[in-house]
Parts: sequence; C-alpha cells; structure tokens
Amino acid sequence: MQGQVSTAAAVLEGRDLAALRGERLIFANLDFTVSAGELLKLVGRNGAGKSTLMRMIAGLVTPFAGQISWHGSPVRDDPDGFCADMIYAGHQDGLKTALSAAENLDLFARLRGIRSQPADQALAAFGIADLADLPVRYMSAGQRRRVSLARLLVAPASLWLLDEPLTALDTSAIEQLGSVVDAHRDGGGMVIAATHADLPGSPGKVLEIVPPDPFEDDAEPSA
Repeated sequence: MQGQVSTAAAVLEGRDLAALRGERLIFANLDFTVSAGELLKLVGRNGAGKSTLMRMIAGLVTPFAGQISWHGSPVRDDPDGFCADMIYAGHQDGLKTALSAAENLDLFARLRGIRSQPADQALAAFGIADLADLPVRYMSAGQRRRVSLARLLVAPASLWLLDEPLTALDTSAIEQLGSVVDAHRDGGGMVIAATHADLPGSPGKVLEIVPPDPFEDDAEPSA
C-alpha cells in the first residue's frame, strides 16, 4: 500500500485516504499514523497532494474515501474536539496587519480560549521579541512568518500541522523552529510537516505521496 507508515500506539491515523481535485484523483489508498512525540514529514513532487492532505487532516477538505481517526475515534464524530487539539499553520500567515505582533498572538489565544505562553515569550523563541509592538504591516515576509509560527506557542495543542513552514525564513529562524518543534515533541506533541527542506533537530519519519498510476484499473474513482 503506497506511503504506509505504521507505529504501535497511534494517536492520529489515516486509512485508505483518497482525494479528488475536480475530476482528477490526486492520491488514493494512503495510510499514515502519528504517535506521541513523532514528526511525520510529507514529501512528493509539486501537485502530488501534500497540501491537500494537510487540509484534509485539518478538516478543511473532505476525503473522497477513507477515514481519519484521533485517539481511536473518527474525527468526523467530534470535529470540535479534534480542532481544540490541533493547530494548522498553512501557506498564508493569517495575521491581522493592523495589529501588532503581540496583539495578533493575544487575539489567537483568546479565540482558542486558553493560553500556554505570554506573547513576548513566544516571540522571543523566534528571535523577534523586540518586534512585539510593531504593526504586522510594517514587517518583512520573514518576520511575518515568525509571528505566525509563534502562535504555536501561545495556545496549547497536541498536534501541529505545518504546511511549508520554512517559507521566507532565514537560517537562524529555521534553527529556532527546529528547537521549538523538538521541545514540542519532547513533551509528547506531534508534528506533521510538508516541506521541501529538512527541519533541523531530531529526525522524523517520512510519508511519500505518489500520484496513482492512471493505467491501473483501480486508479480512477468509481461512479
């Protein structure tokens, strides 16, 4: 079965997943598991479906086939409970440009209804504590990305979904993200990352997403 990753005590599990883009089957028969403390890196050529799978796990895309489970129960049975345990960091920074870095983090924590770190500590972890009061609209792309990633630290979540998290980051910021990810895993947290480059720090496991062979009988979805 393509792209299968297996561990004994899975917390997050995907089974027989398939996704469509228009009328085209992007991937099929895809399995994965993630356990406490694990990093799963998604790899594959451009257009293979890495971002689609990330959005599927986050609940933004409905699987064409298959099921995603969280602690042994289908996510669809309790999507709100799953969302409370998960943070999705997508391609877009999702920041309010009129607000400062600290105000953006405070807003995120209030929306989640729980806080794990003050904004200044979260920003310091990414080397931008001195930008706490600067409105985001005056920041560079790399600084905005750091503010966006700092949201991982202001509200607790077991599962981090990071879609191309290294975009616009310099070497220093990449090293800081690696340290943040390692600390999260050391505490039993889980990370799924779609990235063309390796995250520094402890290695994880890899799930390669391979498009289905169009000449296979079972590659096309049934009517």
